[in-house]
Amino acid sequence: MKTFQLFIITILSAFSLNAQDTTYMLLKPARVFDGQAIHSNWLVLVKGKHIEAAGEPSMMKIPATAKIIELKGMTLLPGLIEGHSHLFLHPYNETKWTDQVMNESRAERTARAVEHAKATLMAGFTTVRDLGTEGAAYDDVGLKAAISKGVIPGPRMLVATRAIVTTGAYGPKSNVAEWHPVLGAEEADGVEGISRVVRSQIGYGADVVKLYADYWATDEGATPTFTVDELKAAVAVANSRGRQVVVHSGTEEGMRRAITAGASTIEHGDGGTPELFKMMKEKGIALCPTLAATEANDRYRGWKKGVDADPEDVKTKRKMFRDALNAGVTICMGGDVGVFAHGENAREMLMMAEYGMKPVDVLRSATSVNAGVFGLKTLGNIKAGYLADIIAVEGNPAEDIKAVQQVKLVMKDGKIYLQK
Repeated sequence: MKTFQLFIITILSAFSLNAQDTTYMLLKPARVFDGQAIHSNWLVLVKGKHIEAAGEPSMMKIPATAKIIELKGMTLLPGLIEGHSHLFLHPYNETKWTDQVMNESRAERTARAVEHAKATLMAGFTTVRDLGTEGAAYDDVGLKAAISKGVIPGPRMLVATRAIVTTGAYGPKSNVAEWHPVLGAEEADGVEGISRVVRSQIGYGADVVKLYADYWATDEGATPTFTVDELKAAVAVANSRGRQVVVHSGTEEGMRRAITAGASTIEHGDGGTPELFKMMKEKGIALCPTLAATEANDRYRGWKKGVDADPEDVKTKRKMFRDALNAGVTICMGGDVGVFAHGENAREMLMMAEYGMKPVDVLRSATSVNAGVFGLKTLGNIKAGYLADIIAVEGNPAEDIKAVQQVKLVMKDGKIYLQK
């Protein structure tokens, strides 16, 4: 009797596994952007969490059991990858950064982050590089875990935890020397000090290590903070643990030090010059320009785009971006979301095109380029064997980049989260 029961259980288990293995979805759009180029009349076959095949119908073997999803007039793309996000922040015209860090509880900030994560996913961004909790300690590690366990919907996350600054270089600040408010990042000084903090943050779950090479520490404006030796120590320690170092920099000297030290990406890059971009190109260092954050801050100060003359920082940003393009620097798509609303991540993509990047290159930047720079080997492309992170948008974004704002389908790990 026991032998017979074991036989039945084995047969049922095999049937269950076989049923799971043959669960297919066939996506039938007007066109597919595979991470490199637009292809007409392609189909994409998804099996479980992975892409089984992508290409012309004549080249594919389609199971009779496949569920067919018609996407007439739409373009399929790899799930978009946000290169610079802060899920624990919300727009500064709602609440100033200082007040968020000092006066919003960790519980409130986490509750907001849960909503921000959902809005990001629904906007077609299935992966984010979240570059600092800005005073919310290591709560990004917990948010990432909750998403990966399916507790809440949200994008895949690469997290930086607290980020690292030199003593006295970051806020919030107080005129009362005896009062020590919660800081937006962790302080570290000297080669030993920075090595310890890098190791500590990795130990708490940091996927990437973020440092501030300069900041507005004085009334005269932004000044460099870490020395080249300190930055080199951070890079050496992080790289030995398989982590990239990303560096916030808005000054020429700060960028020079970060480039010399071997950072993986430069965030913002306002102080960039043709000489520095030439160095970045030679060393394979990418730029994440955060165009949208600059314009958002100016709008909060009353600037009316298209009506008022461009502020100086916008002029600087436009020139910097053109210089980086002309030098052939790898451009990551990342808007510094949190300065402006989560779910509006595509604003950065529209501005990249407005500032001189070809729409198809913008699409590459937000998919295959970001995946390559961030070391995401099974994301950013629609290819057999890659994870089934796929979105569909109305129209053709290679002709009109605004189409990326018209998201009609969001799939992550082969699971559909949005279908219109």
